[in-house]
Parts: sequence; structure tokens; C-alpha cells
Amino acid sequence: MNLSRELKTAFFIIGTILIFFFGFNYLKGSSLLSKEKVVHALYSDVEGLVVGANVTISGMNVGKVRVIDFDENYDKIKVTFTLREDLAFSNQSIAQLYEAGLIGGKAIAILPKYDAAAGIVADDDMLPSEIKPGLTELINQQIAPLQDKIEGLLTSADSLFAGVSNIMNYDTQNNLKATLEGLSSTVKNINALSSSVNRIVTANEKGFNSTLNNLDDVTQNLTQLTDSLNQMPLTATVKNFEATSEKLKQIIERLESGEGSAGMLINDQTLYENLVSSSEALDAFLTDLKEHPKRYVHFSIFGRKDKPNTKE
Repeated sequence: MNLSRELKTAFFIIGTILIFFFGFNYLKGSSLLSKEKVVHALYSDVEGLVVGANVTISGMNVGKVRVIDFDENYDKIKVTFTLREDLAFSNQSIAQLYEAGLIGGKAIAILPKYDAAAGIVADDDMLPSEIKPGLTELINQQIAPLQDKIEGLLTSADSLFAGVSNIMNYDTQNNLKATLEGLSSTVKNINALSSSVNRIVTANEKGFNSTLNNLDDVTQNLTQLTDSLNQMPLTATVKNFEATSEKLKQIIERLESGEGSAGMLINDQTLYENLVSSSEALDAFLTDLKEHPKRYVHFSIFGRKDKPNTKE
């Protein structure tokens, strides 16, 4: 049987259309030959989600996103996606929109709940939804406070630089330059002094070592002296000193009260006056003895007594 050219062309066009249709649906993530459940979820923002994005459970691909459009009230985005027919989880399972990667766009992850009382998910069900913050959003949340702090810091730094610019006029700059030059000269002098000290220390190193040895000997002698003082009977010495002080106090009290010869000598005014009179008489006697010794001493070489001088 020979087919005409027109019929062959028609079969070719029809086959091409069918291949294109099946291929287009395959690329969209749907298959006309397999049975799938079609469910929906509502989101407030689906930026990064595209038709054909994966629908996963625990990381395994179980469907594809088919349609992304507004809902009936145009206040949320309605996402329609397919699921494998054999999946039997609750219709209260959550359809979580998450970021698949930095450059991988977004996808939907089903967080299944196996609650038979709530009912098994079926075609045209509306699943609860949530949006998981992506890495970019988390970074933005962390960067926002940091950005505010950086802006405040830059504002403070700008104010500081403005104040410094106002302070650092021509005269101030010259003064600061002179101060830095003086500081440099001071550092040079300190370095020269340090070099001199090093030379002195090097030249007198033996003397310093000898002095340190002497200090060590002195320290040992002081230690021995301290040990000797610790071994002395200081307690008995202190007690003897206290007893002596007590006796001395008693003697002074007796002297002040006039007891005994010494007390009478100190406190008796008549005895004092008699002693003074006796001293004066004795002084007069000694004076007369020096002036007229013959009145009191009589001797002769020949054993004859001289006659007393009656004229005197």
C-alpha cells in the first residue's frame, strides 16, 4: 500500500505536534501517561519559584510545580503542583517553600503528617503552607543591624574628623610638628643614655657582681643575727627590767615621802640649812687655817714650844 505524499506529510506533522506536546509537558515536570495528584498551596511571596521546580519529601523528588498565579482574591499567590499517586499522607501536611541553593532558585518541600483522622491528601486539596527563610534572607537579617551600627560609626567618625580638621589649623600643625621633632630628639637622647648605661654596666660588671656578693653576705649575717636575737631570753630580760623599774619606783616614792636618811636629806629644810651653815663654818675655818697656821700647829726642831703670839 503506497501512501500519498500529502498523507505522509500529515502523519509527520501530527507526530511532530505530539512529540512537542509530550516533550513540553515532560520539561514542565508533568507526564500525561502517569497518574498524579494535583494539589495547591497559598503563599505571600514566591520570588525565585518557577514552573517546573521540584516538590520533595525529605530531599526526594515527588512532583513538580505546574502553575503559579494569583488566587481568587488577588491577595496571595496560588501555587499548583503535582504529587505521586501512591503517596498517602495527611491533607494537613505542610508545603514549605524553601531556598534550594544560592543559585538554584526555590522549591517546595512537603512536611508530611500521617494522621488518618484528618484525611488522606487528594486531588485539588489546599495544603497549609509556610516559607522557610533562605540563606540570603538570614544574611540580610544579620546585616541590617550591622549596617545601622556601621552607619552610626561612620557618622561619628565623620564628626570626629570634622572636629579634628577644625582643631588642626596651621598653627596647631606647626606646634604638633615641633612637638614630634622634640619627641624624636628625646628618643635619641634616651637611646644615647641607654648606650652609656650599657657601657658603664659592662665596664663595672665585676664590681657589680662583687657588690651583689657582699649584699648576699650581709643578708646572711642579718639572718644569723635575727636567729640569735630570737634565741635570746628576751622574756626573762623584760621581766627583770620590769622588776627593777618597780623597785626604782618604790625608792623614788620613799625619797619623796621623806623616809630614811636620804629622804630626810632631800625633804628636811632645817637639815639643809644646818648643812649650809656647817659648810660656811668649815670654809671659814679652812680660810683662817691657811692665813694663821701657827694658831693651830706648834712644833720646834729643838723640842721647844714657841710662845704664842699675843699680839695677834
